[in-house]
Amino acid sequence: MIEVKRSAYRAAWILGFSAWLFSVGVVQSGVAAPQDVQVFDTPNDGGGSLTVQWAPQAWDSPDVRYQVLIGDASATDPATLMIVAEFPSNTHYVKDAKTAWWTREVDKAWHHVVVRSGKGVEVTDGTSYAVAVATVHGDQRMFSPVMVVTPSPNWFNWNQLNNFIIAVSFGGLIFYAIGHAKRNDIFLRRIPGLDAVDEAIGRSTELGKPILYLTGAHDLHDPSTIAAAVILGKVAKRAALYETELIVPHREPITMAVCQEITKQAYLEAGKPDLFKEDANFFITSDQFSYTAAVDGIMLRKKPAANFFMGHYFAESLLLTETGASTGAIQIAGTDADHQLPFFVTTCDYTLIGEELYAASAYLSREPVQVGTLRGQDIGKAVILSAIAVGTVLATVGAVTGAQWPQIVLDLFRDLK
Repeated sequence: MIEVKRSAYRAAWILGFSAWLFSVGVVQSGVAAPQDVQVFDTPNDGGGSLTVQWAPQAWDSPDVRYQVLIGDASATDPATLMIVAEFPSNTHYVKDAKTAWWTREVDKAWHHVVVRSGKGVEVTDGTSYAVAVATVHGDQRMFSPVMVVTPSPNWFNWNQLNNFIIAVSFGGLIFYAIGHAKRNDIFLRRIPGLDAVDEAIGRSTELGKPILYLTGAHDLHDPSTIAAAVILGKVAKRAALYETELIVPHREPITMAVCQEITKQAYLEAGKPDLFKEDANFFITSDQFSYTAAVDGIMLRKKPAANFFMGHYFAESLLLTETGASTGAIQIAGTDADHQLPFFVTTCDYTLIGEELYAASAYLSREPVQVGTLRGQDIGKAVILSAIAVGTVLATVGAVTGAQWPQIVLDLFRDLK
C-alpha cells in the first residue's frame, strides 16, 4: 500500500514537472520569426525610402526585440544583412506614422518602419535591395524570408488629397465671392485710417507741401511690402489728381523699381503723365539706421504735411514717427509687425492693424475683384476658425473616451507630408 502511494506521488511529481517544462517550452517556442512581412517602395514620397510592415504578435513586449535588415539584392542569407533599425517589439506601429486613413492598406496595429539613407546605408532610387525582419529573444534570432524591393519616386502624394480638396474649395469660394461682388454691393467695415487718406492728401495740397510715403524694411518677398506697394498706387493716383508732390525713399532697389512703375501707372490713370517724376522714388541705403537718419532729414527739411508708414518695420519705427510728429504732419501707419504696433499707435494719427493693411487696397479702390477676394478670404478664415473649434472638441472627446472615430474626422484637416 505504501509502495503504491509512493508510486502515485512520484507520478504526480513527474507529471507536474513535465507540465512546467511544457509550459516553459510553449513560451519559448511561442516567439517566432515575424509574420506576414511586407516590404515595398514607400508610397506618396519623393523616392529614396522603403517601407516595411508586419503583423503584431502575442509575444510583442519590451523583452522581445525586432530588427530590420537591409543589404545588396544578391544576398540570400538574412544573417549577412546590415541592421538599420532595432527596437522593442511593442513599438513602431502604423498608427504612429504620418499617414491618412484613406491611404492605409493594413490595420493601425501593424508594425511599421521606413528605411531611409543614413547610419551607413544609402537607399537610392532604381537600385534593388534585400530586406528582412528578425525577432530577437535572448540568444534566439529568427528571420523572416528575404524580400527584394526597388525604391522609386511617386508622382502624387495621396496623403495630401485633403489639402488639395480644401485648396480647390477655397479657390472656388474666392471666385464665387468675386462674382457676387460684381453683381452686388458688398459691405466693408469702416477703417478710419483709410478714410483719412483723402484728408491727409488734401491737407498737403492746401499747404503746398509734399507727401512722404515709406514701404517698410522688407523686400517684395514680404506680403506687407506688396500691400504697401499696392496702396502706394492709390495714394499716387490721388496725389496726381491734386497735383501734389510725392516723395518715396526706399531701402530695397528692386522695391524701388517696382514702385516707380506703380507710380507711373497711377499718373497715367489719373490722366496726368506729364506730372510724373522718375526721381519721386529713389534709393537711399539698405542700412537700417542710415536710412532712418536720411528720412528724418527729409522730414525736417521738406516738412511734408502727410506721412505714410506702410509695410513691415523694426526699431526704426519710433525714430521715424517721432520725427514726423514733431513736424506737425498727419501720420497714417499700417503694419503687420505686432512688436511695432504700440509705437505706431502712440505717435501716429491713424494706424492700420494687421490685416487692415491687406484690406486697404480693396477698401480704397472698391474694385469688385479685390472686394470679392477680400470677402472670400474672410469667409475662409471663418471656416478655418470653426474647424479649429470643432477639431479641439473632437480631439478632447477622443482623448477622454478613447474612441477612434474622432481621429477619422481630424485626419481630414491634417497636413500629412
